[in-house]
Amino acid sequence: MKDINDGLDSPLALKISFDKLLQRYETLAQSDDPFKVKKAQRVLQAGNSIPELRAGFSDPKLLQTYQKEIQIILEDSFSQVLTLNEIKTASMPLHDLNFNASARFKSIVENAGPDFQLKISNMPEDDHYRVACTIILYFYYGYQMSFRRSLFYEIPDVNGILRTYKILFNADFAEVVKTESAPEITEEDYRLLLSNFEDIDLWREKFPPQSYIYKGFTINNIFDVTDDRAISDIKSTLLISGKRKNDNFIDDFQVTFESLFNIKNLKVGFVMYNKESQTFERVEGEIVESYLLTDTAIVPCQSALCGESYKSLITEKEYFSVLDVEQCYHKSQEPFYKNLYDQNIKSAIFAPISSEGELMGVLEIVSHKVGELNSVNANLLRDVMPFIVSSLLRSKEEEKHLIEAVIQQECTSIHPSVSWRFEEAARVFLDKRRTKGKNVAFEEITFKDVYPLFGQIDVMGSSETRNEATRQDLSLQLNLSKEIVKAQLEIENLPVYEQLLHRLEIFLNTLDHHFIVDSEQEISSFFENEIHPLFEFIEQKNGMLRGDIENYFAKIDQRLSLIYFYRKKYDDTIALINKDMTQILDHKQEEAQQMYPHYFDRYKTDGVEHNMYIGESITKEQGFHDIYFYNLRLWQLQVMCEMENEFYRNRQNYPSSVDVASMILVFNKPLTIQFRTDEKQFDVYGTYNASYEVIKKRVDKAFIRGTNERVTVNGKLTIIYSQKEDEQAYLQYIKFLQFKKVFGSPIELLELEDLQGIAGLKAIRVPILYNHHKEDYYYTYNDLMNEIES
Repeated sequence: MKDINDGLDSPLALKISFDKLLQRYETLAQSDDPFKVKKAQRVLQAGNSIPELRAGFSDPKLLQTYQKEIQIILEDSFSQVLTLNEIKTASMPLHDLNFNASARFKSIVENAGPDFQLKISNMPEDDHYRVACTIILYFYYGYQMSFRRSLFYEIPDVNGILRTYKILFNADFAEVVKTESAPEITEEDYRLLLSNFEDIDLWREKFPPQSYIYKGFTINNIFDVTDDRAISDIKSTLLISGKRKNDNFIDDFQVTFESLFNIKNLKVGFVMYNKESQTFERVEGEIVESYLLTDTAIVPCQSALCGESYKSLITEKEYFSVLDVEQCYHKSQEPFYKNLYDQNIKSAIFAPISSEGELMGVLEIVSHKVGELNSVNANLLRDVMPFIVSSLLRSKEEEKHLIEAVIQQECTSIHPSVSWRFEEAARVFLDKRRTKGKNVAFEEITFKDVYPLFGQIDVMGSSETRNEATRQDLSLQLNLSKEIVKAQLEIENLPVYEQLLHRLEIFLNTLDHHFIVDSEQEISSFFENEIHPLFEFIEQKNGMLRGDIENYFAKIDQRLSLIYFYRKKYDDTIALINKDMTQILDHKQEEAQQMYPHYFDRYKTDGVEHNMYIGESITKEQGFHDIYFYNLRLWQLQVMCEMENEFYRNRQNYPSSVDVASMILVFNKPLTIQFRTDEKQFDVYGTYNASYEVIKKRVDKAFIRGTNERVTVNGKLTIIYSQKEDEQAYLQYIKFLQFKKVFGSPIELLELEDLQGIAGLKAIRVPILYNHHKEDYYYTYNDLMNEIES
């Protein structure tokens, strides 16, 4: 570097000068104290002997050339008596140049290694420029602009531990000189700068690069604040919202604890405490190790700890340290010490995290060196534990809110589209409770003049299929039991075994010819009270049948005490169908909400049903038009067909072979819906509107007039309606969707048999086209079945 201003982006051109310091010595030379006079004269002789030392220079090589004279000038400011203790250096502002450093400062920099470059760690580049501008405003114009930040060096020590040093700048012996290229700063300019800190172009305009001269030097007094900075970092890391979601959180946390303890390669872990179950549990969703749990998620506290550590952490809520893990392990053979020993941990500190006497978790700090962690340095945690406690309390509160949000999403029907109305009512409720006391009721939540839409995709013949699966499971269990009883009869010829065989045959005959719901309960009771106790007795008495009986019980579901094979296949099929259908419905519903906000709710049966309500009262905004209702109808038709397509694409992956039928219910009159707090869902309000709910529950079982044929069939979408105008509207939708190859032909127009209290229902049935391989080839239902079977 030929000049310290080379490459310097700053409004200040730097000149190293000792003129102001020498002026101070000129005053001291007039003192009445002969010692001070003699000292001042010696310094002035050194300073005046070289004109550049007063006039100023920017060539850093001259620092070496005039090193002897500079040391004399600065010998009062840099005491040789304290050079091994003080961390001190002379420098220029916002520049990496340092000179006349104390011995301790030199040693610290040397220990950092040959590749280390000293620079301020917490000063952004743009801030360098603005800080230099504030120096000019203060030194030259006298404006007090508060932009004083604590500045730090971060320097690794000889062991590689990152240490933090705070820098205090003394600029008493410097001045700022304005050059001709510098614009004059007015009061108006000053106010403009105060309002536009982020506008770096403005600052550069008012203070062009190197338009002022900084003449002098600074004395930097530097202090090791590693402990304070580590505590501050721990506080910031734990208290700043969202910080723990960073993937580097635990790594940064460990580095901070290394600095706090001055120990390299420390490891930090954490475990939650569950008071109810007296267990330690891993932190859910966080990338946090636990050295008490290792690979498991939950461990009883008494299993994870030894007696002494249990007493300290759980009972007394005090720190527990292990100076030498290996020694403790060989001495006691406790599982607690073995666990640490197997992880190559040599010393450790376990710190209870508690609030108001309640234990919430344990902080684990471990080292791979004997004695590095002990009861003495465990006390370093006392300053950081309050922040850890605060963080954990906040985490528990956040988890509580998250759980509440999940419950609201998964277990109630407070859809986001109507949440504003519940929040509004909740505010009114809380306000009334504050002013009128606790005996106030939550107001009714209703939405008037909303249009309903209902649809379902349902497994056909679900009751019959489930009954058949039950019959097959019971038949299998009866036959297995029959074989064991026959084998036992051959070994021990007792009449009671013949009587049991007879009862088993009666049950098998019941399954084959007149199986009813009560049959399952009767057979289940027979197995639980008579067969299973007998088999347990035979298993103990007769070793010859032990393998057969063990095989029998291996097939029994412990919860039901029955074989649960065919029913499980069916239940798993229903669960998979519901999962696939709801994934499509939920995804498409997000898109529909973007078209126009509306209420949506869906629930799982032997299939998936969904309700939608659309209207101005739900949106909280003006601007509803019937076109949005018609658009949602068209969207619903397409989504129902997409779900059908998804079902048949996945059909071969389901454990049981089933079919589905889809239906839409059309209701073209607006109605009022009300939230029913007892059932946590919306329902129609009023006697007139109640018929809509009745139709929803019964219509899929309706028959076509004059036949025994159900209106809903596989391979076709059934649209139920009562008004001629709805028929015309849906025929237009279908015509458009036939063009888009969503529907096929022909279209059926049907009349339905009257339901109890409901007459005049009609239906449109239209074939769905299936795109089985997501290619540009479409199948009818029969074509699709042939394709799947082949």
